[in-house]
Amino acid sequence: MDDILLREYQPADLEALYRIDQACYPPGIAYTRRMLRWFLAQHGCHCLVAELDGEPVGFLVAIGEGTVGHIVTLDVLERYRRRGLGTRLLLEAERRMAAAGVRTVELETATTNHAAIAFWRKHGYRTSGVLRSYYPDGQDAYGMYKSLGAGAGPRAREKSGI
Repeated sequence: MDDILLREYQPADLEALYRIDQACYPPGIAYTRRMLRWFLAQHGCHCLVAELDGEPVGFLVAIGEGTVGHIVTLDVLERYRRRGLGTRLLLEAERRMAAAGVRTVELETATTNHAAIAFWRKHGYRTSGVLRSYYPDGQDAYGMYKSLGAGAGPRAREKSGI
């Protein structure tokens, strides 16, 4: 995974990120182009793109507002999963949010997405509760959170490669 570059989102990436999101999530959970564009336009948005040979293969969108950050989505194409790419994206996003003053990061994940739940727990996220019928298709989600400690920034930078 050393050949994968992490970089900032550019507006020309929108269509590729939309296609990746559609491939990663089922209808009712995947974002529309309009919603993805809306998130990317928000104040405090951090969007990192993982690129291989000039093509996006994953991305993370997070929004930091004051001391609270929110991970909107973390998407990695299936053939690139379980190689540490999601971890690289997450650590860099956490580093950037911490540098911007974020102290707590929140997210939601489907209660049936066992791989995602394991990933978030592995990275220090804890469940805060169940959000009933959170997704448009009626699925429940776990609300999850993590406190960003004083040491989160430098450690994340070392591992991210940025």
